[in-house]
Amino acid sequence: MSLDVKQMKSLTLAYMGDAVFEVHIREHLLEKGTVKPNQLQKEAVTFVSAKAQASVVRHWMETDQLTGDEVSIVTRGRNAKSGAIPKNTNVQTYRYSTAFETLIGYHYLLRNDERLNELLEAAVAFVEGREYDPWYRK
Repeated sequence: MSLDVKQMKSLTLAYMGDAVFEVHIREHLLEKGTVKPNQLQKEAVTFVSAKAQASVVRHWMETDQLTGDEVSIVTRGRNAKSGAIPKNTNVQTYRYSTAFETLIGYHYLLRNDERLNELLEAAVAFVEGREYDPWYRK
């Protein structure tokens, strides 16, 4: 199957990015030693919430950590109209979280594994309140 990722709709990329980030966070929590199901879910929400994802992508944009192509993808994702906004967040936060997921889905589907992993690790570090060190590995 050959996908023209650059022509895909933003919400399609976000759909994939949501799944990729969720799996990454679940693996991260297991590697940290979190094993109780209730604790896993509670900790996962701190990473995968719209608020957390929006904060991450805003930080990346404010600190010029994205390439020009990535800024374009984020902008497309932010401007995508989904039709439904979750009750627990505002429209702007939801749009930025969609932008985050769009960027993750974009790199995943293009098989840009090195950049994808860098972004995933940087997102985790940001949410945990620590500096991202690309040489840091668990």
